[in-house]
Amino acid sequence: MTDALLVDRADAVVTLTLNRPDSMNSLDVDLKEALRDTLAALESDKSCRAIVLTGAGKAFCGGQDLREHAAMLAASPVADMDTVRVHYNPIAQRLASMPKPVVAAVNGTAAGAGAGLALLADFRIGGPRTMFLMAFANVGLAGDTGVSWSLPRIVGHARALELLMLAEPVRAERAYEIGMLSRLLDDDAQVLPTAQELAARLAAGPTVAYGAIKRELSIGDAGTLSDALAAEAQAQTICAGTGDHRAAVNSFVAKQKPTFTGS
Repeated sequence: MTDALLVDRADAVVTLTLNRPDSMNSLDVDLKEALRDTLAALESDKSCRAIVLTGAGKAFCGGQDLREHAAMLAASPVADMDTVRVHYNPIAQRLASMPKPVVAAVNGTAAGAGAGLALLADFRIGGPRTMFLMAFANVGLAGDTGVSWSLPRIVGHARALELLMLAEPVRAERAYEIGMLSRLLDDDAQVLPTAQELAARLAAGPTVAYGAIKRELSIGDAGTLSDALAAEAQAQTICAGTGDHRAAVNSFVAKQKPTFTGS
């Protein structure tokens, strides 16, 4: 595993830290591959029941490493954009469909693909220095890393179009107002601890049910009522067969607090 991505485990919570602070944790090939492959492994890792994604230093993620990108463009303009299919698309798919909660600790700037990573998390915690920048148009590109899917779901179509075309910074308070942040703290130093505390709470919950809720919403947001009802029926069938459901029902009858094991 590369030092560009740090993996820390605390009980059932896994914290992934983008670790290129000298470049605002910009995404070079090494980091993209490490993040893609680690997310794939965590998807089926039953010991992991919640994920925290953050960045080292003063930024969450500055997006694509443009120095590396410039060098690759000089060698082969078309080939370099394969990174969208090879790296960004799989990363976005893993984050969006992760069958366990994902919490982003958005410490500082999240720009371009970095903003895309944060917006695919289930919860986004920020502080006074948090800033989003949909920077793609500033370098003559359209959006990637799932922003055409995630951003309209969070802020609406019209505002997503504005953010992507004008590519202007969205400061912390505004980001919270329009839903880009789930929680806005008064102290930047508390962003990561708060995200980890939330992840620990979620890791102690009904993991299968959380994954089912995420799948339901991914269908219900864009599908018909019939699609949503079919997804709900399937989800409840799966959840009803879990030990967590049976234990929780028994605990309710006994007037006790349930203990979830994630299975």
